Amino acid sequence: MVLRAAGRPLEPADLDDPVAGDGQILVRVSACGVCRTDLHIADGELTEPKLPLVPGHQIVGTVVADGQRFSAGERIGIPWLGETCGRCRYCLSGRENLCDAPVFTGYDRDGGYAELVVAVEAFAFPLPAAFSDIDAAPLLCAGLIGYRALRMTGAAERLGLYGFGAAAHIVCQVARGQGRRVFAFTRADDDGAQRLARQLGAEWAGDSRGPAPEELDAAILFAPVGEHVPAALRATAKGGTVVCAGIHMSDIPSFPYELLWGERSVRSVANLTRGDGEEFLALAPTVPVRTTVTEYPLERANEALADLRGGRVNGSAVLSIQ
Repeated sequence: MVLRAAGRPLEPADLDDPVAGDGQILVRVSACGVCRTDLHIADGELTEPKLPLVPGHQIVGTVVADGQRFSAGERIGIPWLGETCGRCRYCLSGRENLCDAPVFTGYDRDGGYAELVVAVEAFAFPLPAAFSDIDAAPLLCAGLIGYRALRMTGAAERLGLYGFGAAAHIVCQVARGQGRRVFAFTRADDDGAQRLARQLGAEWAGDSRGPAPEELDAAILFAPVGEHVPAALRATAKGGTVVCAGIHMSDIPSFPYELLWGERSVRSVANLTRGDGEEFLALAPTVPVRTTVTEYPLERANEALADLRGGRVNGSAVLSIQ
């Protein structure tokens, strides 16, 4: 399924099989998660994708031919961070997520809304056997970025999650496994997300535009809504942290300095490192994380994106590639 221009539906297409170059592997795709980042690309909010583009960066598949790390038939996962330069000051200081010349899967390079994909072998992950292909797909971005965001909150006991979709429903389980208290903030009328949050261990779920039930020690914003930043600061106790976990967000409105005062902080999370992936994928089966998935065949990718845009997906949307 190919994006030819922002704002247009994806089109089915028969493409030549991709060819793996040096350091790359060819992978036969079995499942690919549908991420809000894909929606930002399709809607033109992320403005510099290669076009035409095969989207998708939460890819589960099997290796077609032996590589250096992986053998033919081995199941692997391919994430958003597809390659880094390895030379810039960020790569050399263990911050490859901030690389000056990154290559992103499903943005700079064709992704997993397809039967075959090429990936740099060094940036792929072995996947835990506890997860089926469909259930593993959301771990590769929703899980990884969510986990990195959770780590940014330190030891916060009272955790607010703004937006309860693919990432939050995984983070909620990890946070509860660590003994934290979780509060889920959603649209007022999103009964499905609120119900899922409570099922997964949140002790409260309610309207993100209303007051928090009690002070938070930290908040993670997954909904790309800038007005949630001052709301989360208002809900956060002194010394607390508000983490913006999305790649795109609407403008943050002005707010009085008193909301930030008291050594509160606002920070973002950008991309992931391979260390994040290795750590989270080892942790997920021990929690154990259970992904909630709505499955779509590849040819219904536009429907999956529309459902995500319209808030009709509880948990994660995943494309099944046969």
